[in-house]
Amino acid sequence: MNSGSGDDEAPARPGNPRRPSGDLPGHVRRPEHVRRADPAAVAAANRTGRQQRSGPSPSEVAEARRQQRRRRRRTWLVGVVVVLLAAVVIGLSLRHGPLARNLPGAADPQETNPFEGRDLYVASGTQAAGAADAARSAGRTRDAEVLDRLADVPTATWLTPEALPRGQVGTFVRGIAQAALEADDAAVLVVYGITDRDCSGDLSAGGLPPDDYAAWVGEIASAAGVAEGHVAVVLEPDGLASTFDCGNTDQRVGQLAGALGSLVDADVPTYVDAGHSNWRSVDEMADLLRRVDVSRVRGFSTNVAAYQSDADERAYAEALSSALGGAHYVIDSGRNGAPSPASGDWCNPSARLLGQDPAAVTDGSHQDARLWIKPPGESDGTCNGGPDAGTFWVDRALEMAFASGW
Repeated sequence: MNSGSGDDEAPARPGNPRRPSGDLPGHVRRPEHVRRADPAAVAAANRTGRQQRSGPSPSEVAEARRQQRRRRRRTWLVGVVVVLLAAVVIGLSLRHGPLARNLPGAADPQETNPFEGRDLYVASGTQAAGAADAARSAGRTRDAEVLDRLADVPTATWLTPEALPRGQVGTFVRGIAQAALEADDAAVLVVYGITDRDCSGDLSAGGLPPDDYAAWVGEIASAAGVAEGHVAVVLEPDGLASTFDCGNTDQRVGQLAGALGSLVDADVPTYVDAGHSNWRSVDEMADLLRRVDVSRVRGFSTNVAAYQSDADERAYAEALSSALGGAHYVIDSGRNGAPSPASGDWCNPSARLLGQDPAAVTDGSHQDARLWIKPPGESDGTCNGGPDAGTFWVDRALEMAFASGW
């Protein structure tokens, strides 16, 4: 029962334990125990809380968007560069790779006359140029003038493993190829290093063993290939025509077929030598040229280092072309200005004249060009008073030039 006293305790409720209304035993309440926050500080804190925003500020959002745009631009630029580089690599592969000539509309260098529409490349530092300098130093002005003119006529550059072995020949050929390409000229190289070279005459004997020969020709082909058809190769003068005398037909055919493969793979226009009109019959040469598969390349060459007249060589070459289904050819006209010499007179024969200047031929025949393949003035060998084969014979060069009206 409530007695009405203020000290009476309130009845306890379920879940709400009764707390004493007074102080805890032993506790003395003091005013300083109650700490209240400063109203002004509370108001300021409330205002600050209402002003703060959750997440980044507008300036931070704008900066993040700018950074994102920069990253996207960098990614796009890198992608464009990668695509362009890939396109260049693919383009070069298609243009210069082994599949290039199989593309629709791609020009096969073996199907194009490499001399048409181009000047012929004039090599520097030739033996004729050296002879001109020597004549000038000796006070022989007229001789120097004639030899200078001879040096200015485009002639082929001969490659032999004795003068330019592996490791050197590629650098030498690449220099000529790049110069011809930059000038838009057509250069002519003669590859002359097959095993038992000149086995019939033995005046230019030498050459490489079969395996070394294949590697040497491969180096030449790779270097000449950089010129995009501006370098043409005449392959192994007398190499096939002499096999009847040397008894090495199977070996020669195999080596020349391999050499052709390297030159075809490098897209180098090539002419396999086919002797001349006073040596082997059309049927004999056609059979050998078929065996090396001459149809893979531009065609064949005739009269290299020989003296047969243009008329005789054209008749022979056209008959050979017909037997081969229309193969093209080039004729060496450097020393064939006189009628063809007597049969068998091939080593420094007397009474010879210079032939027509080299140039492309576009008369509707299968002849691509007349060329000075064997440089006039270079000896055929130690016969009829000449020095070693390939040596520049000044007296002989001047004799032919003066007799030709120079």
